[in-house]
Amino acid sequence: MKPISKPLSLIGLLLTTPALAAEDDEAVKLPDVVVSADFRPSTAQKTAVSLTEIDKETIEARSAQHLEEVLNLAPNVNVSAGASRGRFFQIRGMGILSQYDNPVNPSVGLIIDGIDFSRLGGAATLFDIEAIEVLQGPQGTKFGPNAIAGAITMRSAEPSKEFKMRAQAGIGEYNTRNFGVAVGGTIVEDQLLGRASIYTHKSDGYMQNDTLGRDDTQKQDELTFRSKFKLFATEDLTLDFTLMHVNVNNGYDAFTLDNSRRSQANQPGADTQNTNAFAVKANWQASDAVIIQSEATYLNSSSTYSFDGDWRTENDFEKHNRDRDNYSFELRALSDKAGRIFNGSTDWTVGVYRFVQDEHFKSSVDYRSYGPDELTQLRGKYKTENTALFGQLDSHLTDKLTLVSGLRVEDFKADYADSGFVTSVPSSTQKRLDEVLFGAKLGLNYQANADQLLYTSLTRGYKPGGINNKANLPQNQRQFNTEYMWNFETGLKSRWLDGSLITNLAAFYAKRLDAQTHSSAQIAGTGNFIEFYDNAARASHQGVEASLDWFLTDQFRIMGSLGLLDAKFDSYQNPNPAAYNAQGRQVAHAPKYTFNLGTEYYPNDSWTIRANVEGKDSFYFSDSHNAKSNAYAVLNASTDYRFDKHWKISVWARNLFDKDYATRGFFFANNPANNFLVNEKYVQYAEPRIGGITVTYDY
Repeated sequence: MKPISKPLSLIGLLLTTPALAAEDDEAVKLPDVVVSADFRPSTAQKTAVSLTEIDKETIEARSAQHLEEVLNLAPNVNVSAGASRGRFFQIRGMGILSQYDNPVNPSVGLIIDGIDFSRLGGAATLFDIEAIEVLQGPQGTKFGPNAIAGAITMRSAEPSKEFKMRAQAGIGEYNTRNFGVAVGGTIVEDQLLGRASIYTHKSDGYMQNDTLGRDDTQKQDELTFRSKFKLFATEDLTLDFTLMHVNVNNGYDAFTLDNSRRSQANQPGADTQNTNAFAVKANWQASDAVIIQSEATYLNSSSTYSFDGDWRTENDFEKHNRDRDNYSFELRALSDKAGRIFNGSTDWTVGVYRFVQDEHFKSSVDYRSYGPDELTQLRGKYKTENTALFGQLDSHLTDKLTLVSGLRVEDFKADYADSGFVTSVPSSTQKRLDEVLFGAKLGLNYQANADQLLYTSLTRGYKPGGINNKANLPQNQRQFNTEYMWNFETGLKSRWLDGSLITNLAAFYAKRLDAQTHSSAQIAGTGNFIEFYDNAARASHQGVEASLDWFLTDQFRIMGSLGLLDAKFDSYQNPNPAAYNAQGRQVAHAPKYTFNLGTEYYPNDSWTIRANVEGKDSFYFSDSHNAKSNAYAVLNASTDYRFDKHWKISVWARNLFDKDYATRGFFFANNPANNFLVNEKYVQYAEPRIGGITVTYDY
């Protein structure tokens, strides 16, 4: 096998890792960050979309173990827990908040190393993750129906030609302990590169269970294995293989009647997930005119979500088991420089996509302390099939002006079937959906010079309809229709002061049509709820996202972001009159502002000192009631000491002032002291103050 002498056009760009360096008498320049937000890899500052890049150094600075612990860095992004982790994501006020026994279609896509984890946010662990990209706004032309609000992509470290090894160990409060190893390098000279990592994270969690005398009922126990192989099959063909295993065995015991961190539950729940995933990608330089790319993925996941239904010593309990198999295949062709059309002015991309999800579920909801009929036992299956054709043209009207036009046509099919009973009502349901969906993008990008990009775009996103599985619902509420959204956005991406300052500014206005809303109302005198999705609303979402990254000197850096959001229901016709009418009100989990401001100080080559404050405005917990969170701001800090070229010791703290703030909330009657007659607000808190020490060895 000959050594690779001609790098593939796109692969060469992907494998380029810019260095953060400067001459002694020059200002420090911020690096170009390569992102995958479009079909063609590009740098973040030349990608015409509002995005937030969270790099490895930022993840490590706060000893972040899961995606939920860094998402506050992205403007107009929120997270909902209701589980051991905040694993339901919202961007610009759109996104699901929870899942029990009902099948759901996400609004925010979660892509890890090219594999769709959109319904499996618990798998978003962070060891050996090189970068996180948070893409705000509809991304349907590339990512399809899971990204009407945006997408979050996570990219682990790539194999390298040189041998590299990383070992990391850490300890922290609440009996937190971590250990991981990553190793990579050349396996076969000039042919095969590889990298593998394994990492375990354990913590007792942040709840004290007084009934059981335990402090680990909200425990975290997470194991992640990743491996990547890059095969240079020929001079023009490269194959990438990815294998992942995620084993999450977390507890779930988060809610109390007095909104404290002292649980009275006698049956604490679980939030577990066992996932295996595989992907293979091919990049083939078919000619000087055309690049062919293909990607096939498979994912199998078994999960359990359970909790004490009364939060006390009654025997009310919910348990939801799911087994998922996901298959996907994508084939696309992209023009290289010689393949441009229209007199060499236009790059083109065309492709086909196929995604199948086969889900089997089993749910048990037992509230018989309220009466003998308050028992639901349901099993069934939910299968979805997506088949899409897509294309995009990037027409270079001048050296500086580019017109982007994209289209995606998608056939969506869903089959649902169940058997069992819902609160003693027999259920034997079969439903089928079959619809054709359209997404589009029209954009105009003006690259004024190497440092200034002005862009504007109009996109049409979509989210397919779905099925409600509650047998006690009338037939006209058993399914709901597709939601569409038109989004207009304009932005400016800039470099200033010889590259030492980067600023980004984006403004957007979105109109949601047939918005899918979640309704929930407690059945009086019981622990059960009537819950369903419906096309109850039209909504307008508008706002601003701004960020900066600035090396004021070669020793001092500041970073920050600000999101402003006005997201309201223009009309709201709740099909359940007993539920709250949210017309004219801010939508759920859409704080009017989010912010973060951080600093880094490098007194010498050995030390790095960091601090940042991040927070958000209050927000409604649900579209079905009027309970809200409190506004908050939290402070994080860390100090790194490097020595002997290989070692780094980090001392870190998150939520330094021990602020209590909520990531999930409910409003209903659950307190026996009030005879279950008074609706009250109940919240799940995010982590309290936690600090620790992490030691890293790099070779």
